Amino acid sequence: MQIISLLKRFYFLKRRLIYHKYKRVVPLNEMLTDRWEKAKFLRFGKESSIYDSSIVIGEVDVGENTWIGPFTILDGSGGLSIGSNCSISAGVQIYTHNSVDWAISGGKKEYRKAPTKIGNNCYIGPNSVIATGVILGDRCIVGANSLVNNSFSEDSKIAGNPARLIGNNE
Repeated sequence: MQIISLLKRFYFLKRRLIYHKYKRVVPLNEMLTDRWEKAKFLRFGKESSIYDSSIVIGEVDVGENTWIGPFTILDGSGGLSIGSNCSISAGVQIYTHNSVDWAISGGKKEYRKAPTKIGNNCYIGPNSVIATGVILGDRCIVGANSLVNNSFSEDSKIAGNPARLIGNNE
């Protein structure tokens, strides 16, 4: 019982410190971990960070100074590359494989895998899904809740389900 009491005291103290410093309240696991250390462990580029609640599968290459928000899924089983100076918002899912053919064939066919690439200086809005094999050029903006199942060139502003071009960054 004493250890529970100590853990609670630690939790309340740490929560108060984080709130006063950053004006935010985060889950306990985020209080105990370091986003930059996790990124370094994963061999992401210098000054990149990734939340503890993020799931990383397979080969994921991330450039410098990229922020990967909480509750994201980065599936690198088919090869995933994310450039430098990107913002990958909360809840984003980026895939490099799917199991559609496998499922409908009763497990007889292989999973489909294809590399997915996010260029430099991109913003991916909250809860967006980037499908297998998609390539986004540099400086792309993806609106919140978008399903990106086609590739887009640099400076594209895209949004929707499925995502479509809605403008450019010039």
